[in-house]
Amino acid sequence: MTGIADPWALLEQTVDANSYMTLATADPSGSPWATPVWFATRDCLEFFWVSRPGARHSTNLAARPEIAISIFDSHQLPGTGRGIYLSAVARQVLDEELDDGIGIFSTAARRAGLSEWVRSDVQAPAQLRLYRAVAVEHFVLSDKDERVPALHP
Repeated sequence: MTGIADPWALLEQTVDANSYMTLATADPSGSPWATPVWFATRDCLEFFWVSRPGARHSTNLAARPEIAISIFDSHQLPGTGRGIYLSAVARQVLDEELDDGIGIFSTAARRAGLSEWVRSDVQAPAQLRLYRAVAVEHFVLSDKDERVPALHP
């Protein structure tokens, strides 16, 4: 028994309560790299962030798009925290998808009290690009330190 009545609701609460997620990527030889990024989401199925294309995690996912993501509130006491784990496929957002993706990212930025993002913020000659991960597996952490599948309703 996991003690979690609705894993998906817990996943949504955890995502909504946090601003950063940690991306776990690997280079072509399998060497891992983890990096925190500020994110926006659409229904906890798609996650968006901005990064430099030359950043280690960006070059890793260009070579190996399979990634893992964790979202966890680090202010929680040991043994009391709830977190989520995702496996996902990620890539830089294509030009024809940019309006939709930047809209989601910009809405989250405005909600957080930040400036609006527009296409020119993530297109050359700007240094940043918009990235998107589509989650293929969702898990929540139970109070017994178990990973419990969270299925989208």
